[in-house]
Amino acid sequence: MLYLILNMMIKILSVVGLLLLIPMIAMQLTDEVNLSFFDFIIMGVMLSITCLIIGIIIKKIKYFKYRNIFITMIVMIFFLIWAEFGVGLFGTPFSGD
Repeated sequence: MLYLILNMMIKILSVVGLLLLIPMIAMQLTDEVNLSFFDFIIMGVMLSITCLIIGIIIKKIKYFKYRNIFITMIVMIFFLIWAEFGVGLFGTPFSGD
């Protein structure tokens, strides 16, 4: 059981690391992408939590229809939080510049 959890965590963290390489490479190529270390930490935590929740949903929910509904809801919540942090979609104090 521990092996399966550890295997899932390694896969999730490797995908998160690869996704975080995209803006890091873009920062080296252009001045239009300007992210701080804190931005990478926040996005890494958000991506890790989202992937872990999706992994749990895939393992625990057997019905295809309900699984897709829950995964869609989790992805939509992730995108809403990401948009709020990036551009201040809802005008909370957590929004970016």
